[in-house]
Amino acid sequence: MAKSKLAIIGAGGLTGKELLTLLANHPGFEVVHITSNQVNGKHVRDVFPDVSRLPNLSFEKHDAAIPDGAGVVLATPNEASLEMAPKLRKESRKVIDLSGTFRLHNKQTFESAYKFEHTAFSLMDEVVFGIPELFREKLKNANFVSNPGCFSTSVILPLALLGNLRKQILSPVIVDAKSGVSGAGGRTEEITYAYTNVAENLRAYKIFNHQHEPEMEEYGYLGLKSKGILFTPHLLPVYRGILSAIYIQFDSDVNETEIKNIYKQKVAEEPFLRFYETPEEVELRKVQNTNYLDFGIRVRKNNLVIISALDNLQKGAAGQALQNLNLMYGYPETEGLTFV
Repeated sequence: MAKSKLAIIGAGGLTGKELLTLLANHPGFEVVHITSNQVNGKHVRDVFPDVSRLPNLSFEKHDAAIPDGAGVVLATPNEASLEMAPKLRKESRKVIDLSGTFRLHNKQTFESAYKFEHTAFSLMDEVVFGIPELFREKLKNANFVSNPGCFSTSVILPLALLGNLRKQILSPVIVDAKSGVSGAGGRTEEITYAYTNVAENLRAYKIFNHQHEPEMEEYGYLGLKSKGILFTPHLLPVYRGILSAIYIQFDSDVNETEIKNIYKQKVAEEPFLRFYETPEEVELRKVQNTNYLDFGIRVRKNNLVIISALDNLQKGAAGQALQNLNLMYGYPETEGLTFV
């Protein structure tokens, strides 16, 4: 059986590397084209010598011709995705965009969060948001998928899976999240992400100004009346992983056993969700290098605390992208992901 061809635009970054590593273990996909303006002309094994199995390819520039019949993963900055996605869809290619450009359905909200004009907003009519646990059936028929943000995934899933209990939320949901540098923007050689500024340190950033906040609100509430999100991210001195503390206040006392049963029922149907009896059991080392999202809860009267954790390069990016690719191309959803 012929393999499905894929091109990865922007494959020289951390997410691109992670996806190349995952796809090397996938029996159904063949990566036939990779690009990076920064390492153009170099063989992939020279750029990533620490990865044993990689395609026999060299990086090309972003504007190089893509082989016929290949689907495309955009692991590119927001503005680059905005430029490339419309052209790729005109060519009838399947596209997964890992940037934030096609996540939000309110144009004004997008432009406020991302600080540039969205010139292809009509494409939002065909975009499917790439959280399989919420949009699995739509993803099976999708041609254009917007992969969620890493912080967003850690919050949207525990919040959305509460179902109708969200109608009883009284005040804005408070999210206090910590990320390793590979999930906090450390994809460039910015001094703020240099080892000397991260090691033995902890700091908040983008307070009330992070682009994932409206994403959490749109998909965490899924059409229900939103009470808002107050999100503060922090930078951890680790390479990978996100741990989020989510604080929810309801309009009356809630039952911890009832909430646990809701979550357990949902998790039983999902291959990459794990629910723990206590929130203290949730920690980064259990999710690093896996595609799992772990979470646990505690209730006191009308207050619910959810602790969630995921690997920002896996469930927060490349792993979830492969989940989506599997659904789009008709492969088992867990293919290429269960070996980790």
